[in-house]
Amino acid sequence: MDELVRSVVALNEKEVHALTDQLLGDGASPMVVLDAYRQGMVEVGRLFEKEEYFLPELIHAGELLRMAAEKIKPLLGKADGGGAKRGKAVIGTVEGDIHDIGKDIVILMLSVNGYDVVDLGVDVPIKKFVEAAEDFQPHVIGLSGFLTSTYDPMKFTIEALDDRGLRDGIKIMIGGGQMDNQICEYVGADAYGKDAIQAVTFCDQWLHGTR
Repeated sequence: MDELVRSVVALNEKEVHALTDQLLGDGASPMVVLDAYRQGMVEVGRLFEKEEYFLPELIHAGELLRMAAEKIKPLLGKADGGGAKRGKAVIGTVEGDIHDIGKDIVILMLSVNGYDVVDLGVDVPIKKFVEAAEDFQPHVIGLSGFLTSTYDPMKFTIEALDDRGLRDGIKIMIGGGQMDNQICEYVGADAYGKDAIQAVTFCDQWLHGTR
């Protein structure tokens, strides 16, 4: 796993694919493999903030994760598409940030656990979150951000939802490389999730009183 993390950081596509196939073939947990990608992406994000990596490297890293997700998703099982959805969520990376790796993993995990998820994409303006809350009427909104500069966009997004009277019945969770419980309190969210599994756990607890 450590070798996979290093290969993701180095953006060594050939080695990343070979190690992923080897680990999955040897029976490694798909979520552990995904976590290795997450760790690698945390370091990629740090290098991007230090201006040692730039947008092309960021995009390349995202493509590595997307290709891995295609291999891993079938191993996570499939939600029962014929049954009622367990809840609705809206997730996006806030304005000023184009990181989508963590967001995509959370969407993947919520989807396979039976949630109906709307992906707003990256660099999402406040207005778009408000419109999605009004139109889709989600139970949960997830705000993703990798950079320290996303703290205020998260805070302002939540304030806008409050101003429109949309917080009743909606839980808001945040996640991303620089987030923690202190930032969660600062922006006014309900919870901070350190990984995709915790995001699913929050949704299950909020909507179903489980886990």
